[in-house]
Amino acid sequence: MQRVSNLGFVEPQLLTPIEQPPQGSNWIHEVKHDGYRTLLVIEGGKAHAYTRNGFDWTERYPGIVSEAGTLPCRAAILDGEIIVQDERGVSDFEALRSAIRWLPHTLRFYAFDILHLNGEDLRDQPLLDRRSKLKGLLGRDRTSPIQFSDEFTGDSAAFFRACAKHGLEGVVSKLASSRYRSGRSKTWLKSKCFTESDLVIIGTDRDRKTGALRALLASAKGHNLTYAGAAFIALRGDEWDTLGERLKHLAVKHAPLRGLRIKGAQWVEPRLTAKVRHLAGAADLRHAVVKGLE
Repeated sequence: MQRVSNLGFVEPQLLTPIEQPPQGSNWIHEVKHDGYRTLLVIEGGKAHAYTRNGFDWTERYPGIVSEAGTLPCRAAILDGEIIVQDERGVSDFEALRSAIRWLPHTLRFYAFDILHLNGEDLRDQPLLDRRSKLKGLLGRDRTSPIQFSDEFTGDSAAFFRACAKHGLEGVVSKLASSRYRSGRSKTWLKSKCFTESDLVIIGTDRDRKTGALRALLASAKGHNLTYAGAAFIALRGDEWDTLGERLKHLAVKHAPLRGLRIKGAQWVEPRLTAKVRHLAGAADLRHAVVKGLE
């Protein structure tokens, strides 16, 4: 058993993306919360909150940090996610940044691992043993801003479908016997829940980082259009050529939506509908790709 003192930031273990969660009784699964990865370092009745890159964000989470200092331990390091939840209890990333500034009391920390406890380094213990200690430390107070991230065992495909149906970001799968290791890992996996929507193309622009062409999109309700965001265009061959020709013929000088201003945009008449694959559960398009035309 390794004893430690003067706790500080530890580089967190990171997830490897996959398409579908793995099957088998040797895996546990959790809801993938859409928020800020955070380590809470507790010592001597005080706590500090660190981002995944080691920045001290203690002052941004006063309620969570205060609650962490009251946990029944001399010292601990907890790994988890800072989120804010909508009326359905689903994490809402769009609302998170505003909540940090204006509504910090609405923030929640969902803890899913514990690295140290009362001077003992737990990282070489199996995941299920660590989570058992974590659950015992946190207790069952459902009103606390610090909550235990519950696990699911069983049919991972059914769990994945249920998460997608409820608009959740995805599923995190972890090898039940795994040790905690900083950095990217094959024993911690993430499967994102995506959905498809039919959206109207109102223009194009170029991604600032990659220069790749994106479609600017709007959702249609009756005759009304609402800007939805941008999506990369994943068309090839004849489909790409067809889209290019149709966009050229539909070009207009001004945005189809009043007040919409996007630097470098090339606007078109809103006559084309695209099939767009994007992350489920987000208010705006995230990780969006145009898969075809309707």
